[in-house]
Amino acid sequence: MRHGVMLFPAPDLTEADREVLDQIDRMRAALRHDVRTPTKWTAGLRKFLTADAVAASNSIEGFKVATVDVEDLLEGESEVDVSEENREETLACQRMMTYIQTLHDVEDFSYSKGLLNGLHWMLQGHRHSARRPAGQWRKGPVYVTDARDPSIAAYTAPDAPLVAALMQELIDWLNESDGTHALVRAAMAHLHLVAIHPWADGNGRMSRSLQTLMIAREGVLAPEFSSIESWLGRPGNTWEYYRELNDRGSHYRPDQDVSGWIRSNLTAYHQQAQTVQGRLARSGRVWSRLAAFAAGRSLDERTVTARP
Repeated sequence: MRHGVMLFPAPDLTEADREVLDQIDRMRAALRHDVRTPTKWTAGLRKFLTADAVAASNSIEGFKVATVDVEDLLEGESEVDVSEENREETLACQRMMTYIQTLHDVEDFSYSKGLLNGLHWMLQGHRHSARRPAGQWRKGPVYVTDARDPSIAAYTAPDAPLVAALMQELIDWLNESDGTHALVRAAMAHLHLVAIHPWADGNGRMSRSLQTLMIAREGVLAPEFSSIESWLGRPGNTWEYYRELNDRGSHYRPDQDVSGWIRSNLTAYHQQAQTVQGRLARSGRVWSRLAAFAAGRSLDERTVTARP
């Protein structure tokens, strides 16, 4: 580990990487234009995408709630057939994500220990205990177990005494502007945080949420249309996500090439933008047909009423 530098260095982008980034930027600019004027279908799509991101990020951690059930929970429905644990995890993740969505245009915003620990309390406060405290750095070791055998530690996070210094360096880095593309910085922030694993629990969801927050702060698109959490939660993509993290090694080794991580995130950005574009187009077509049907029915009713 290099003296004074304890975070992963951002890799140089290839010509192909830059071309993909340009394509993503063009798609996101088009999406921004399409959702600039609020409509019935964009409002509905915002709610769906928020629920889908909550469902997906929780599903990666083993909390399985269908998107439609998450939508109902977020609407305040009490008669939703989910376990109490899944209900609590869903609502906690939603509270944190809702707060993140409000931060996209705060003028005096800055990253801080208090912000990150506050977000963690929103996510994990209902599980707070002396052994696994919420809203504060962990005081002991933490491991990521192998999905195939929980008795095996697939990843061992940095020792607890190193966490405060690592997190301070990350916070300083988050508040800097080094000219790196915002989407690349967001992907790097995700990697930094999940590798440090500063809390006793909830590190995966916090890392994905930090990435979403950084994208939202870019100001191009609202976080509902920008997050890749839904993409990461799809079964095949989740496997690729874990594989890419596993490729970073079983211990914290920041001085390594993470080009593969960046390329996997570029794929996620690109495919999620296509997905959102497709959903927006389909929603617009459905609402247009419903409006045409309603207009035709109204005309028929007026015609019947007008008959002698």
